[in-house]
Amino acid sequence: MTTPTFRLALVGAPNSGKTTLFNGLTGGLAKTANYAGTTVETRNGRFETPGGANVTLIDLPGIYGLEARSTDERVAVEAIQGKRGDPPPDALILVADAANLRTHLHTVLQMKSLGLPVIVTLNMIDLAERDGVKINVPKLAAMLGVPVVTTRATRKAGREALIAKIDEVLKAMSPGAVVAEPIHDLRALQREARRIASETMVEPAMNKCTRSMDAILLHPVAGVAVLVAVLFVVFQAVFAWATPLMDAIEAGFTSLQEATSPLISNQILHGFVIDAAINGVGSVVVFLPQIVILFAFILFLEASGYMARAAFLMDELMLRVGLSGRAFIPLLSSFACAIPGIMAARTIEEERDRITTIMVAPLMTCSARLPVYTLLIGVFIPQNMVGPFNLQGLVLFGLYVIGVVSAVAVAFVLKRTATKGPSQPLIMELPTYKLPVWRDFFLGLASKAWAFLKRAGTIIFGTTVALWGLAYFPNGGAGLEGSYAGMIGRVIEPIFRPIGFNLEMVVALIPGMAAREAAVSSLGLIYSLGPVDETSEALHVTLAAAWTLPMALSFIAWYVYAPQCFATLATVRRETNSWKWTGFMFAYLIGLAYVASLATFWIATLAGL
Repeated sequence: MTTPTFRLALVGAPNSGKTTLFNGLTGGLAKTANYAGTTVETRNGRFETPGGANVTLIDLPGIYGLEARSTDERVAVEAIQGKRGDPPPDALILVADAANLRTHLHTVLQMKSLGLPVIVTLNMIDLAERDGVKINVPKLAAMLGVPVVTTRATRKAGREALIAKIDEVLKAMSPGAVVAEPIHDLRALQREARRIASETMVEPAMNKCTRSMDAILLHPVAGVAVLVAVLFVVFQAVFAWATPLMDAIEAGFTSLQEATSPLISNQILHGFVIDAAINGVGSVVVFLPQIVILFAFILFLEASGYMARAAFLMDELMLRVGLSGRAFIPLLSSFACAIPGIMAARTIEEERDRITTIMVAPLMTCSARLPVYTLLIGVFIPQNMVGPFNLQGLVLFGLYVIGVVSAVAVAFVLKRTATKGPSQPLIMELPTYKLPVWRDFFLGLASKAWAFLKRAGTIIFGTTVALWGLAYFPNGGAGLEGSYAGMIGRVIEPIFRPIGFNLEMVVALIPGMAAREAAVSSLGLIYSLGPVDETSEALHVTLAAAWTLPMALSFIAWYVYAPQCFATLATVRRETNSWKWTGFMFAYLIGLAYVASLATFWIATLAGL
């Protein structure tokens, strides 16, 4: 007889430890896909209980109840009710932060009203007890009428009680659940939740350490200063700490090129393998240390509880430009890549605020711009020290500041024109301060790094190969002028001549539309230098001789604004479901890029730089 498979859904508020619990139960092995008709991701994992039950675990987006206000919440609620193409889950595991149980009890009562079996897990019980929270678990279970267990999701022993309870519940039921109509009297549920909380738990005053830290980190002056300092450290680290690893990767690909080159005698095949394949992958993999450092900081700040406080701190400032504080996290995520930042805007309830956030997300300086910035800063900005700081790092920081200021200015204009409407104030639960769960941290970091490498092996590799073909044929690589790439460049070069771009710069923009960082490897191909990265001495010498400082500054200004990423535009189309907004974004960013480059080039030229 075949053992049935039960579908269990993890339900809970953001920051309740759902992901940690999911990784602990499934071993971190998850299949990720999108819910039908949406871009909201679902993560499914499998595990077997000691009693022999096969379980498919579904990690749903965070929700505070059945009153869906954002896209993520709506999809999660519909998935619970079986309205997303799949049947409803056989049971719900409701994950609640034990330290903030009082705010989650009404969600428990709502889920119970659906008629599905519910197991409540009081997660992070160790942190709650550390802060003096006392919960009478047996009485809580009796009053709720559902099983209640405590968990420490980070420890195997801390999950054993939950697994045992899952076994117990599954033995008493059969797959195939029927969902009842939920109770809609929220006030009655909230009154009942308050009564249960008052009889089953004791909460002390806020932890003295948390209160002391919040007094600084949420202060309107000191908090902003700390935030600026944190971001400054991040950008300095991205530029300085990655250098030794990048040098090692570059040396490895150079050795691979030298070892492979004598083995290929055919000229076309030699060019394809050495100049296109090795160059295409190597010139992107070399940026992996910078990407990893940037994502490591973002993941650490999220897991520690600081990211939510940064959003709370920025709420008042963002309201002044017409955005919700909830936009802060999507915009900060866009520093790594605009795509997850744009997708994270789904958590913003007000549609106008969501659209505004999506429209300005590409102005955040994403990691794909780093290779271009690193190359040109390395060539044209001297390695001087300004006090204790590296001048090149200061310039990089300044480019990030320009992106942020531009995003604020554009949001200010949009909220008074195209997306005019009232903004929603930020209401959120501040998580406790804690160190990351290192297993989850490194799993997340590995996932981000692998996503970047897949991108290197697909989009960027493909565009580099395509550009090699355009630059090599029909004249056998005898020069850019007689190649297909040169022919295309000459057609559009007059448009870019007023902003100081030469033919080589124009041609490098073409593959950059598929992926911004491909411009670096493209310049290596265009100048017949072979495999290069932003630290390549040959490319530095070539650009220093071929470009003037005003030209380089103009190119940098173009990259601050230009929407050179088809994947971002495709994501905007999916998230907005509108070609109008996608076209609007492309047009206004191109316009900003051209004006900024024009002004930069001529100001620098007239200043004699």
